Amino acid sequence: MTYIPTKEGTLYLAVNIDVFSRKIVGWSMSSRMQDKLVMDCFLQACGKEHPQPGLIVHTDQGSQYTSSRYQSILRQVGAQSSMSRKGNPYDNAMMESFYKTLKRELINDGSVAKF
Repeated sequence: MTYIPTKEGTLYLAVNIDVFSRKIVGWSMSSRMQDKLVMDCFLQACGKEHPQPGLIVHTDQGSQYTSSRYQSILRQVGAQSSMSRKGNPYDNAMMESFYKTLKRELINDGSVAKF
């Protein structure tokens, strides 16, 4: 999850990337950083990709990902939770790289670039 500053306040963005294809399979944005944000993102990805049981979902140890509601959704679709080690940002290098590129290309001086 990352934040995007806008002129009207902060937006939080959650993204799911398929590590094999490097394709964005789900995303969600909200003005609140709650477990609903990551749940919506994951459910969108499931709706598009229809994963088989055994899917491994790797996240950091944020409270949104460790919440009982999010973990329950993972179990319902037969997905397995995998989490980064505490204090190790390299475990999520692919996501961190994606968010860095997104911010560098779309955000200018603290406000979202206009298209």
